[in-house]
Amino acid sequence: MEHRVMDKLRLFLLRMPRQRKRLIQVVMDVFLVWISLWGSFVVRLGIEDVLDPLRTHLWLFICAPIVAIPLFIRFGMYRAVMRYFGNDALIAIIKAVSLSSLILALVVFWYSNHQAVVPRSIIFNYWWLSLVIIGGLRLCMRQYFMGNWFTAAQHVPFVNREDGLTKVAVYGAGVAGNQLVAALRMGRVMRPVAFIDDDASISERSISGLQVYKPKHIQQMIDETGAQEILLALPSSTRARRREILNLLEGFPLHVRSVPSFSDLASGRVKVEDIQEVDIADLLGRDAVPAQSDLLERCVKGKIVMVTGAGGSIGSELCRQIFALAPTTLILFEHSEFNLYTIASELEGRGCRESAPVRLLPILGSIRHQEKLLDVMNTWRVDTVYHAAAYKHVPMVEHNIAEGVLNNVIGTLNTAQAALQSGVPNFVLISTDKAVRPTNVMGSTKRLAELTLQALSREIAPVLFGDKSNVSRVNKTRFTMVRFGNVLGSSGSVIPLFHSQIKSGGPLTVTHPKITRYFMTIPEAAQLVIQAGSLGQGGDVFVLDMGEPVKIVELAEKMIHLSGLSIRSERNPQGDISIEFTGLRPGEKLYEELLIGDNVAATPHPMIMTASEDHLPWDVLKNRLHDLLVAVEKDDYSRVRQLLRETVSGYTPDGEIVDWIYQQRRLEP
Repeated sequence: MEHRVMDKLRLFLLRMPRQRKRLIQVVMDVFLVWISLWGSFVVRLGIEDVLDPLRTHLWLFICAPIVAIPLFIRFGMYRAVMRYFGNDALIAIIKAVSLSSLILALVVFWYSNHQAVVPRSIIFNYWWLSLVIIGGLRLCMRQYFMGNWFTAAQHVPFVNREDGLTKVAVYGAGVAGNQLVAALRMGRVMRPVAFIDDDASISERSISGLQVYKPKHIQQMIDETGAQEILLALPSSTRARRREILNLLEGFPLHVRSVPSFSDLASGRVKVEDIQEVDIADLLGRDAVPAQSDLLERCVKGKIVMVTGAGGSIGSELCRQIFALAPTTLILFEHSEFNLYTIASELEGRGCRESAPVRLLPILGSIRHQEKLLDVMNTWRVDTVYHAAAYKHVPMVEHNIAEGVLNNVIGTLNTAQAALQSGVPNFVLISTDKAVRPTNVMGSTKRLAELTLQALSREIAPVLFGDKSNVSRVNKTRFTMVRFGNVLGSSGSVIPLFHSQIKSGGPLTVTHPKITRYFMTIPEAAQLVIQAGSLGQGGDVFVLDMGEPVKIVELAEKMIHLSGLSIRSERNPQGDISIEFTGLRPGEKLYEELLIGDNVAATPHPMIMTASEDHLPWDVLKNRLHDLLVAVEKDDYSRVRQLLRETVSGYTPDGEIVDWIYQQRRLEP
């Protein structure tokens, strides 16, 4: 009840007009000056006659506020926002009070020569009492307006401070940690109860009214404070260090979350109080290798760049990073109107904020239409194409074979031939680890897309597929392919699925206890793609260093533990969330690979390798593509599978054909 009354009063005061707030402050300061002056007499003369100073030195009580208030105004004491009252405001108070005391001392010296004598120690007493009363009241009001009026009570024995707020400990007692504590106290959504920090010099000390614990004393901290969550305030630490911390925290029944990185804070995308779930990239513990600026800029800076699939997870991140590298024009080619609008709006807003001289061209179109692609590339004389448009979801493509072939194979063929016809110097295909010895249609179509570029790159003047005029085209395009594994947060990624399942109470669904995947963050993958594209000589297959593969079931277990929950199993039937194994989906593999053979070589970039792999001559491949297109048009998916097996080395389909149309027609009489 008392808290509700105090909160209502606080909201009433906060909503008051600024001029009225300032008037109240001035009136209060007049009374505080009088109290300080009266107190200085009491300290000097005793309390026997508390009214005596008012009778004998009334003139001094009139002069004191006349001297002090104008100085308070001059030093900006009424411009400071009480909720964000800080060190600068305290210094201003010290200056204003000190100067007013000196001026009052001169008044006393001059007046004492003509009237009643004023003890000299009165001025000194008035000075320190004014600092304590005026500065102290403002500090108290700051705590009150931040919604943390009773913070000090947590250190008082036998006082119960249960307010229903979630108790959190902050890992990291640095600048970010203290800013987070201040934001939490003002927001009153969570109650900070402790700091945890690796620095031994500050352990067992108090910062911002909170005790600092060593990491090895986390259980003691939980027992003493009742902490329910840990917030990571380590925006500048490496991923390897964050992984060590997360492994340590996994053993405690605490929900672990984090504040954003310094780069996000500095860019204005988020604020310190924007707490988020633990970045799964921290669980991988792999720090990105710094980019090589010459490789980043070689095919982008000052050039006209086109990104197909610009609204997808990889395509949109490519657009963001390309935009930052200052091309003259960035063409966003996308068939989804919503996705195109989203990325175009984001980049336009960024361009306005940064005054970036980049011309943005959002173009709706499909890679199925070669004439549209050719028209765009010819019109704007494109220098570099990043081909990210593709269907990537394995089970979805397995059930829709025709669309997978038309989009991933024919779409890539159309884009590559349009680039060759218009003389685009650089063409980079975004490929996948699923193209290596594929067991699914998606992987085999991506490998066929790679084979198409490999074949074209070895032709000086090819006759293009579908060209009835049989005219050779001079090839001036450098075709490059970049192959990598799963990216965190992409469409179809398992991470968002796990987060959703945890929020709904589980179970977490994993296809197989032994399934593993390579993972990389989207920004790192996009950055490496841009650099790899600059390294190619023509027909190169680049492979990104994805680190060690991750067991999906272990990833699921870590996410459950770091949510402050336990795993329900036969050994722990009272656990919070169970993990269920649903079986491999159509076309899914237990393990993914990045190389078809063993012929791999290093490049100038430590995270990029180049692979030497088999390819087919262009004339042979054209015939296979023709037969494949005919089979798709006839919905002959047995023939499609046969052609893919004949063309793609290592393609071993797993199970029966599960295409919806194929299955339905088999059921028809």
